[in-house]
Amino acid sequence: MTITAAADGSALGNPGPAGWAWYVNDDCWRAGGWPHGTNNQGELMAVLDLFRSTAHLPGEDLHILCDSQYVINSVTKWMPGWKRKGWRKSDGKPVLNVELLKEIDQELRGRKYTFEWVRGHAGHDLNEAADERARAAATAYQQGVAVRQGPGFGTTAESPSEVPHPAAARAPITAPPTLPAVSPRPSQQELFGQAGGFEEPDLFSELEEESTPAPGTDASPEAIVEALERELLRPETRADLGRTGVLLHPDFTEIGSSGRIWTRDAVMMELEESPAGPIELELLGADRLSESTVLLTYRSYARSRTTLRSSLWVRDGAQWRLRFHQGTPET
Repeated sequence: MTITAAADGSALGNPGPAGWAWYVNDDCWRAGGWPHGTNNQGELMAVLDLFRSTAHLPGEDLHILCDSQYVINSVTKWMPGWKRKGWRKSDGKPVLNVELLKEIDQELRGRKYTFEWVRGHAGHDLNEAADERARAAATAYQQGVAVRQGPGFGTTAESPSEVPHPAAARAPITAPPTLPAVSPRPSQQELFGQAGGFEEPDLFSELEEESTPAPGTDASPEAIVEALERELLRPETRADLGRTGVLLHPDFTEIGSSGRIWTRDAVMMELEESPAGPIELELLGADRLSESTVLLTYRSYARSRTTLRSSLWVRDGAQWRLRFHQGTPET
């Protein structure tokens, strides 16, 4: 038998009131949260609690649906290397959310599991159900009301906390254990490899250091998207997966100067792991193509080279979001 469950997290403000949830069906789900946490902490806690809540069924395969490539790659790709390095990344800096990751590592032992990435907010029934419950938990903490925790997973009427599992002797995690990690990470001058490499997502391989104030309510679309572009080029924004998730359109695509095509999720994953250092930006043009479309063109300077760039912003409801970007080295 295979248990299929969606796991998701939510943070209102990121960081802010945070929630997590996993969902199998309407009779089998669980949710929780904290007064202050990040979206990634919620995503990780949902996976951790799912493993704990099914630990009384160690012979069952666990199929986890997750819309976070950060979580999937952390568990399935990066964690072995982090452990060998004493829970440090390749640049020597501490791994974020390390306590949650260590707990997940403990729960993986002897378990049969697979992860499947699903696109968030795309109508996937299980993912939508987990997302709804995670957001409800975050909202409950925001409003100071009780969280609907759900029936949990078990073969009896016991509460999930009463189901025996290997972690039962340990105190449950009731708050994010690594809250200092929510602070913006230091920028890195060498982001995605040595000079001459062609594997970086070109939009964010160089950053704008200048601070640009957010436009007022009467600002033109051109001024709004220019401010948003500059915000995306700041290290603190690049390190904030929740904010980049708002600013990048769900169908965002980038064609890098190397010719590589980057998807939204691939770019966001690289950004959170490796935000880069500051760079000068020279705006060339801001052209309104329609009431809901603005094209920005600019020149960036970094590592003794210049690159011509174009960004296409579209209005998605009340939010301007980056739909497409391309970078071309200037000779």
